[in-house]
Amino acid sequence: MDFWQAIVLGVIEGITEFLPISSTGHLVLAAHVMNIQHTPFVKTFQIVIQLGAIFAVLSIYWKKLIQDMEIWKRILLAFIPTGILGFTFYKFIKGYLIGNDLVVVISLISGGIVLIWADKYSGKFSKIDNPSFLGYGNSFVIGLFQSMAMIPGVSRSGATIIGGMFMGLTRKAAAEFSFLLAIPTMLLATSFDLYNSFGNINNTEWAILVVGFITSFVSALFAVKTLLNFLSKNSFFAFGIYRIVIGLVYANFFLI
Repeated sequence: MDFWQAIVLGVIEGITEFLPISSTGHLVLAAHVMNIQHTPFVKTFQIVIQLGAIFAVLSIYWKKLIQDMEIWKRILLAFIPTGILGFTFYKFIKGYLIGNDLVVVISLISGGIVLIWADKYSGKFSKIDNPSFLGYGNSFVIGLFQSMAMIPGVSRSGATIIGGMFMGLTRKAAAEFSFLLAIPTMLLATSFDLYNSFGNINNTEWAILVVGFITSFVSALFAVKTLLNFLSKNSFFAFGIYRIVIGLVYANFFLI
């Protein structure tokens, strides 16, 4: 991987991390198009650049996170399932699921169908417009939804948004809670992967990671604000259709 490829992947990560369309699926597809081998470093790169997107969320919501302790209680409760399952299945996920093309295709297409269905039928439950008013039990259930995103192609934001809507949050509130829940989830996932990969990363690769981090941060700033504006007037239907289409494109590249 060279620096230009790192920039492209960083931009893709920043744009897709908070959209319900699977950043992992897009990164794998982009890497294939650019003839990037799926080496252990590339797997680490795809995990670490998520940190740039997380810092973008911190830069947008830092005042809310400082002033609102109630939201932290709900974030930490929702993080528990993913934290436990992530540590338990880390080796299996990185060794067998990441890079599994069939799993990504199935996740993209089925996730698109579920997103369309959930967006249509969750409206009767979606009344809460502030994540700080979410029930503690409901917060934990959203965390269970998020844990499904350990499967490549599922989309962490998509899973948590769907869970949030069924637990009573409006579309916009569910998206905001998904952004905030990403902070401990991806921060810990990135730190854990770096800890395990630290000795195998050379100086050039560290520089590539920094470039990916910066481009991911900048593009995520744009994506978060754009998504919130979009959801104030629109549904997730278009994202569901997009997931199905990109899943078919992905299958054409890797499975046919």
